[in-house]
Amino acid sequence: MARSKTRSQPSIEIVDAAALGAEPEAWDDLMARAIEPHPHFSRHVIEAHARAGLLREDIAFVAVRNGGRLDALLPFRNGLDITGLGRLVAQPALSPFMPSSAPLVAAERLPETLTALVDGLAEASRGRAWRWPLLTISGTVGRGLLDAMRETGWAIGTVVEFERPVLDLRPSHDAFLKDHPNKSRLKDLRRRQRRMAEAGQLDLVSATEGEALTTALEDFLALELAGWKGEAGTALACRPKTLALAHALFADRPGPVGVRADTLSLDGRPLAVSLALVAGGTANLLKTAYDERERALAPGLVLEAEIVRAFHETPFAQRLDSATLAGSALESLYRERETVAEIVAVPPGGDARLSVERRVSLARFEHRARAEAKRLLKRG
Repeated sequence: MARSKTRSQPSIEIVDAAALGAEPEAWDDLMARAIEPHPHFSRHVIEAHARAGLLREDIAFVAVRNGGRLDALLPFRNGLDITGLGRLVAQPALSPFMPSSAPLVAAERLPETLTALVDGLAEASRGRAWRWPLLTISGTVGRGLLDAMRETGWAIGTVVEFERPVLDLRPSHDAFLKDHPNKSRLKDLRRRQRRMAEAGQLDLVSATEGEALTTALEDFLALELAGWKGEAGTALACRPKTLALAHALFADRPGPVGVRADTLSLDGRPLAVSLALVAGGTANLLKTAYDERERALAPGLVLEAEIVRAFHETPFAQRLDSATLAGSALESLYRERETVAEIVAVPPGGDARLSVERRVSLARFEHRARAEAKRLLKRG
């Protein structure tokens, strides 16, 4: 359904996955024009989830158009949640493989597009609250979205926030090393790398297509399955659907989202593999697996340091995004930070049965309960 304000202003649509998938060129065009084009809401990633059977049936999209062109997009769903005391709450449609939830928004006409998008959010939730995790609030889109909400009378509360490591390209790798605040960490990684190299030929191999990409993916899946995630049943290869997702994500397909796999090998034997999605000049790290028999030499972190070197010597992006949660080991390697938050927001005139403050308290209680459950499981 479309609701146009005026002919010269954007229109808002709530569309399902089938309708959006019927216009792939428009979706890819938005990715190419987005001001912060993270890949997780791209056609490439959403369709990979669909092909793997991991796309929820109730997923829909808030879309903003201007002159027929797609200017903003957010996948969402309405579901029961503690922040609604068991009532329906709207949320961005995320999977465990989507570490960012900012909407895709075109760079042009940004303020009016964000205002229309906020109107679309209220329409999509039917006035209910939104619970929104993993929103980068230090970025242009996240800041602009929150500003547009406040300007139109939304009530907003922050549940939790953390700093995510990112790394912007320097003129050279030497420039990156020169003023690095964690020189002892870099020295330690070089020492571990030298110890690895004493055992044979140590190489970094990067792949973006063809047989080399397929081999790197299979090496990743084997390493992950052989480690603790395989024992716990959480490795991608443990379940048919997540295995299918890995193959769909890292298929060699055209479009605005590229794929990359970096492998650290010793005499041809993979020690660690890192998988990334590349979009809009940013390489978004997705997953890393390493040979846990070599844990003492930290092959995963040595690989990440080598990726930083390759990033500067053969620039394949302008930024590396760790795409991690709080407490990442990459905090000691990457120089910049983005602020990522979970927010609760209620549109004006929306569901007032619970205050935003009460909803935030309920979300924080849920976080504490989950953390305690994890602690008890580890102790047991």
